[in-house]
Amino acid sequence: MTVESVRPKDANATEEPPVAGGAVPFLGHGWRLARDPLAFLSQLRDHGDVVRLKLGPKTVYAVTTPALTGEVALSPDYIIAGPLWESLESLLGKEGVATANGKLHRRQRRTIQPAFRLDAIPAYGPIMAEEAYELVDRWRAADGVLDITYESFRAAVRVAARCLMRGGYMDAHADRICADLTTLFAGMYQRMVVPLGPLYKVPLPANREFNRALADLHVLVDEIVADRRASGQKPNDLLTALLEAKDDNGDPIGEQEIHDQVIAILTPGAETVGSTIMSLLLVLTEHPELGDKIRDEVKSVVGDRHVAFDDVRKLTYTANVVTETLRLYPAVWILTRRAVADTELGGYRIPKGADLIYSPYAVQRDRRSYERNEDFDPDRWLPGRSKDVPKYAMSPFSVGNRKCPSDHFSMAELTLITAVVAHAYGFEHASESDPRPRIGITLRPRRLMLRARPR
Repeated sequence: MTVESVRPKDANATEEPPVAGGAVPFLGHGWRLARDPLAFLSQLRDHGDVVRLKLGPKTVYAVTTPALTGEVALSPDYIIAGPLWESLESLLGKEGVATANGKLHRRQRRTIQPAFRLDAIPAYGPIMAEEAYELVDRWRAADGVLDITYESFRAAVRVAARCLMRGGYMDAHADRICADLTTLFAGMYQRMVVPLGPLYKVPLPANREFNRALADLHVLVDEIVADRRASGQKPNDLLTALLEAKDDNGDPIGEQEIHDQVIAILTPGAETVGSTIMSLLLVLTEHPELGDKIRDEVKSVVGDRHVAFDDVRKLTYTANVVTETLRLYPAVWILTRRAVADTELGGYRIPKGADLIYSPYAVQRDRRSYERNEDFDPDRWLPGRSKDVPKYAMSPFSVGNRKCPSDHFSMAELTLITAVVAHAYGFEHASESDPRPRIGITLRPRRLMLRARPR
């Protein structure tokens, strides 16, 4: 049952949502979104269930309640579009599953979905476990301060590439992919909240570096596709599925669509998982008792052998730590949609073509939905307590037909890596560590530099 089936809409609603305070000439609320977006978005619900924002010359409708964000995600009246996706277009293109709408999106999901079915994921388990233990071994050999940004994104890229696009050529590409993504996702957030258009084409150092990283990533993707074709191999992976996919007329899909789909595999997935690994390691550093409990659970479930994929479903406390990390530190902390018809939301008129914005970060930390909302409490996800969380107040992988297809894949990967790492090490900040949030298209610690203490 969808939201639309239980609450009729009034497309003739005439009342406009209230305007949020604090706008400045020319930039509107964009300066507040650029300066302290987490605080700004988190206080918007105090001003209404839906409020209007000004981003430069544009009016954007901010949605603040769990129920209404669920309605936006599920309703056919809103599509993937708006400031977030416009800022990502130069990276993701228009023909990838992340940005497509309608029939194209449905066909693309049918192509990639088999790779993420529940019965397909166990086959990736040995690769996930191998990469987790490779991480532990690397840190043991490093014997110094760890750059967790590099380590987290390297692990995320390697798991995605080895599981979904099998091939040794990814080893040579992983470091370049990570470096390019770091530059791109920072620059894209700036372009979203302060839409200065032509000024981003001025050859300033930041713009030149952004353009260099963007060009290099597109070259890398072309190299990956060319390497697979030249090899003549057809392993049972997602890249093979893309190269053999057909369009609605039964013809092979175009080169641009293949390119955009590979980008969609490597970038959003690796970026969000890498950011979440960073946040998990921050949590283990700042709450060492969590690592102790995870280690005890691993010893109880696994004993003296290595953690394997088949153990993941039994590591319930570890999974709850991952879930609570996703609640408090969602990598995808801001989303946008666009209305394709005159409609109504929360009793307010939403005109056709209007852009909407909502924040999983703000919704998942709202005091109205969670007791001790700012506390890190894995036990809130125990069956007897999780039922008290309002519907749509916890949707780290979104809902509906835009739900991340790799949600089970990512949860298995994150739980396995957390179990392996927490069993092996405790962590402490190095002097140069800066755990404050780094605001880009994704959310992660600014500069996490840790010392790993073997247990």
